[in-house]
Amino acid sequence: MAMGDEFPRGRSLPAKAVDVSSRRRFLQRVAGAGAIAVGAPTLSAETLPVLESARVLGKPVAADPYGAPASFEANVIRRQSPGLTRTAESSIAFAPLQNLFGIITPNGLHFERDHNGRPDINPSQHRLAIHGMVASPKLYTMDDVLRMPSVSRIHFIECGANTGMEWGNAAVPTVQFTHGMLSCAEYTGVLLSTLLDDVGIDLKRARYVLAEGADGSSLTRTIPLAMALDDVMVVYGQNGEMLRPENGYPLRLVVPGVQGVSSVKWLRRIEVGDAPWYTREETLHYSDLMPDGKSRQFTWIQEAKSVITSPSGGMTLLDKGGYYEISGLAWSGRGRVKRVDVSTDGGRNWRTARLEEPVQRKSLSRFRADWVWDGSPALLQSRCMDDTGYVQPLLRQLREVRGTRSIYHNNAIQTWQVLASGEVRNVQV
Repeated sequence: MAMGDEFPRGRSLPAKAVDVSSRRRFLQRVAGAGAIAVGAPTLSAETLPVLESARVLGKPVAADPYGAPASFEANVIRRQSPGLTRTAESSIAFAPLQNLFGIITPNGLHFERDHNGRPDINPSQHRLAIHGMVASPKLYTMDDVLRMPSVSRIHFIECGANTGMEWGNAAVPTVQFTHGMLSCAEYTGVLLSTLLDDVGIDLKRARYVLAEGADGSSLTRTIPLAMALDDVMVVYGQNGEMLRPENGYPLRLVVPGVQGVSSVKWLRRIEVGDAPWYTREETLHYSDLMPDGKSRQFTWIQEAKSVITSPSGGMTLLDKGGYYEISGLAWSGRGRVKRVDVSTDGGRNWRTARLEEPVQRKSLSRFRADWVWDGSPALLQSRCMDDTGYVQPLLRQLREVRGTRSIYHNNAIQTWQVLASGEVRNVQV
């Protein structure tokens, strides 16, 4: 893929002041060595240029009642990968991970995966049915759901096909396209266990639930009952507001830690049964093609994974040498991230990165590490370990087990090559 103007370029990472003494000493040593410019001796309030904004009356309060990003951030958007899908209705828009801070994905930048276009649903007409192996099947209105006891929790959602284009070779240039089917939000809604209790689920016979969406594909997914009774949520709120249409308005399922297709959007029906349904999206897609030609079904969990988002592919380090902060995201569908290691020499040497709070279950975690670049070519990598002891594999290790013809569940270590020119490229080692 050629790199056009739509890809982020030319970013440099400024030094930042922090409140950790050891890190302050590190920066002082770097500054002492001349790697960071530490202020201009002639700088004062009188010498600062006065911008035009300080000379004129600004916009009135609430000029933009819902708010919007600054016009200068117009390049920070979701993007489709050219040629990846045949139609725009059954397609993917990737989140710009390289432009995001912290762990929360803004609602307008949350990755989008639709299977038959985005429906426009009137919440006053929307209903959620729960039936099957229950004592009292019910049809809930949105008002019914909004009146029930609620919870708010931060979780990531990752499509099972995230990094799927990289099984055979380094196919796409930026982290937006290698890892951008990933987002994290604070979700608000009702635990599915609360609803199943409300309808009187038959716990002696029930083993699975089926979730169905109200879009044109009637997307359906089987979910084990143990998950359904654990932390699965029926969600109407995301990051403090109602879900947006592309994220499932007015109601969606969130299945923490499990591949994103199970978090069915535009949720309209939950059926309780005693066996998997083997629906279209569980047989035709979302299964893992193994080296022996067999297909592995129901790979529920998104295993521990991490990626450096800055510096990352498509960026250019403007200063040829000096201090840069390495920053990225780590997550595990089995629990919490315990540790992230970073390498700048392609995995020959590793050091532990700083994990920023909060570090929560089945949520993204932000990691950071200091790096004084000597100006020579470098290979940047990150490696995640979760609280079960699982360690993110090398690409070679993953291919030994899974081959190269799969699409889904690629959680291998990502490598970014920094050239002496400062350009950063996607490579495989």
